[in-house]
Amino acid sequence: MDYHLFTLTNGLRVVFKPEALPIAHACIVINAGTRDESPEQYGIAHFTEHLIFKKTSKRSTNQILNRLELVGADLNAYTTKEYTCIHASFLNEHLNRTLDLFEDIVFHSTFPENEIEKEKGIILDEIASYQDSPEDAIADDFEDLIYTDHELGHNILGEEKSLVGLSKKDFENFAKDYYQPENMVIGITGNYSFNKIKKIVEKYYGELPNHTHKQKRTSPLVSPPKKLILDRPINQVHYMLGCTGYSMHDPKKTGLMVLNNMLGGIGMSSRLNLEIREKHGIAYTIESNYTTYSDTGIFSVYFGTETDKMQRAYKLVLKEFKKLRDKKLSAIQLKQSKNKFIGQIALGEENRIALIIAMAKNIIDYGDVETLPKIYERINKVTAEEIWDISNEILDPNNLNSLVFQPDLDEIS
Repeated sequence: MDYHLFTLTNGLRVVFKPEALPIAHACIVINAGTRDESPEQYGIAHFTEHLIFKKTSKRSTNQILNRLELVGADLNAYTTKEYTCIHASFLNEHLNRTLDLFEDIVFHSTFPENEIEKEKGIILDEIASYQDSPEDAIADDFEDLIYTDHELGHNILGEEKSLVGLSKKDFENFAKDYYQPENMVIGITGNYSFNKIKKIVEKYYGELPNHTHKQKRTSPLVSPPKKLILDRPINQVHYMLGCTGYSMHDPKKTGLMVLNNMLGGIGMSSRLNLEIREKHGIAYTIESNYTTYSDTGIFSVYFGTETDKMQRAYKLVLKEFKKLRDKKLSAIQLKQSKNKFIGQIALGEENRIALIIAMAKNIIDYGDVETLPKIYERINKVTAEEIWDISNEILDPNNLNSLVFQPDLDEIS
């Protein structure tokens, strides 16, 4: 994976991956997310991401939205617990237009009060819509169950009581603290020379001042497992169970990634899907997930089923956990699991915008890009003994939290 990495004098880092293709992709990844919010400002990171598209010192909302769409390009953004990402896909000839717009919305947004008030209503509608999708809502509520009273726990969208009190000054201060060159990485992939990339990036970003801000992130405390059942106006049970996992810097991370992929990852051949859905036919959707953060992680299993099948599905999940805790994988099983995971990662590289965003995040997280050969090497070094040890730690029923959304019969009758 050929790439170039350089840093401007103001601390802005840039990663460039040349590609001989007609379509280019670019992103700005900012090291700021939900966990950087104070309790009285929950939702401000996501809200700020919305507002930067509203007005700048030289562009109106329509001019911002039309700047790339008028040339057929795609512009979007999202916020996570630890990042804010603005990204675009466009024809190679529109790189200047894209980087100029990025610079304008990230560094020169004006946060007009009338737009703030309009956007409050939109985000409150988004929260309400989100609650109507239990399979999405339960994932956030499960993190809140595990990371209770910590910034990693609350919903990225925020809470109504904190959102309604946010002011223009709050957004200006948040942007001043986090939207700084030293706190972000630009990623670009396209059919350009390295010298051209350096020249264009220097043109738009080289003169930006930097205001150093030290993040005040605190690590969450591990609390005893909790089990919670909630009634919802739904027709199906939604069930999540899991626990804290390893951080992105933990050497056991790769082993859990392999285990997660084998257990309930991408594809129909995962252990949980074959056992619970294909063999017993009692869950339309069943999957496992492992998310890493800079100082912690979370492993979970989700399934949806009928009320009368819930306990059976739960017991079958624990049965699969027990198999992995009781017996080490054979050499063939381990090899197959590694090959499947490596193949999926290789195919994922075809998604160019996801690839350049991942490279930019790598620089924030590790200071460099982890190449595919290095990733494959880490995966191939995982042993059956490691998978067994991790299974006995992570898949221990005594360590598992659980959250259940069950039908409220009074509401749906």
